[in-house]
Amino acid sequence: MKITAINPATDEAINTYDETSSEDVASAIEHAHEIWRIWRATALAGRAALMKKTAMILRERSDSLALLMATEMGKPLKQGVAEVEKCAWACEYYADNAALHLAPDFIKTEGSKSYVAFEPLGVVLAIMPWNFPLWQVFRFAAPALMAGNVGLLKHSSNVPGCALAIEEVFTEAGLPKGAFRTLLIPSRQVKAVIEHRLVRAVTLTGSAPAGKAVAAQAGAVLKKTVLELGGSDPYVVLEDADLNEAVQTCVSSRLINCGQSCISAKRFIVVEPILTEFTQKFVALMKTKKVGDPLVDGTDIGPLARRDLRDDLHNQVLASIDHGAKLLLGGEIPSGKGAFYPPTVLAEVKPGMPAYDDELFGPVAAIIKAKDEVDAVRVANDTIYGLGAAVFTRDTQRGEQVARQLDAGSTFVNSLVASDPRLPFGGIKQSGYGRELGSYGIKEFVNAKTVYLKA
Repeated sequence: MKITAINPATDEAINTYDETSSEDVASAIEHAHEIWRIWRATALAGRAALMKKTAMILRERSDSLALLMATEMGKPLKQGVAEVEKCAWACEYYADNAALHLAPDFIKTEGSKSYVAFEPLGVVLAIMPWNFPLWQVFRFAAPALMAGNVGLLKHSSNVPGCALAIEEVFTEAGLPKGAFRTLLIPSRQVKAVIEHRLVRAVTLTGSAPAGKAVAAQAGAVLKKTVLELGGSDPYVVLEDADLNEAVQTCVSSRLINCGQSCISAKRFIVVEPILTEFTQKFVALMKTKKVGDPLVDGTDIGPLARRDLRDDLHNQVLASIDHGAKLLLGGEIPSGKGAFYPPTVLAEVKPGMPAYDDELFGPVAAIIKAKDEVDAVRVANDTIYGLGAAVFTRDTQRGEQVARQLDAGSTFVNSLVASDPRLPFGGIKQSGYGRELGSYGIKEFVNAKTVYLKA
């Protein structure tokens, strides 16, 4: 079988790749397990040196990797360069801090010595999406590899070039061949990989349905999972917010990666006294954003990653309008080639509409009126998701109090929600469980082993 990468800006085929055969998949798993025996015994300082080399190679290849992302999934070049830099940052962060995060935790007991040691699990399968084709992988791989695990990557089928490029970077950096391996396989083959006796854990970033399926498959064979799923992130704008700054931040968050981010702002919950002014400023700024070829300098919004995703998004917009939402901007599929969709703003959004209830994965903003702060918190939490949330107010103490009331894995005040190698990242409710990044992320795929000595 073949996998063909399609340029979403031109609808043209870029390249065709052979799927990894079942025999080669089994061989890769067995080889990875053997490499793990070597890798886990490698001193942290040795792993760190290779991770630093990985960061160096990423920066050297920044332009070519950004171009690859632009052609395979439509990310504007400037955003692609920033994504590569963030991957390099993660590699360096864990190279510098893994020893601290994995240091034994000594606990006083009746024994002469007792402590918790953090030891790697082994082969970890990573199932990753197309929207941040490098970052999603490296935020798993950098901590997992530094902890002494090895990785197998099942990437999204529309970014096979990115998937193979990641493996090449790790190999060129000097990691043992097989310590990180890309498997070009369809989703139907994932279950067999999860069930393989040598695969010890699974991590997935993707949709809630995909997370449920993987969790069920892994649970049936008692494999550890970490799931980072969808989000419908609320951004609460209070009456004392700096409106110009809030609008700038809200628009930036909504349009990052053409709005194709789990933690991009989705629902803008604005208290009634400032609703009209916020809406006018928000629409005016959205109108200025340039949609076009991701390879052209100055493009703010490239195409969505695939035409079917664009069509699904448009249907959500139409359904919301049919249920009473007011279209203030955009909402029409442009003519011509490519999976483009314009910046779109919906107002008077209410429960029962896709723009209120579901995740809109594209440049579509839903503006929702709240009576006051208490009502805004209620609306923000009125969702099946719980990934990120933000609050805007000049009173940071008030913002912190509101942030603590929001049901989310990450809450930010006067800032867009973003992942950071230094901080744990993940969700609650239908947004998944477990954490990536920070000290919590590196400990997801380790055995917290109690060691007790009696003299």
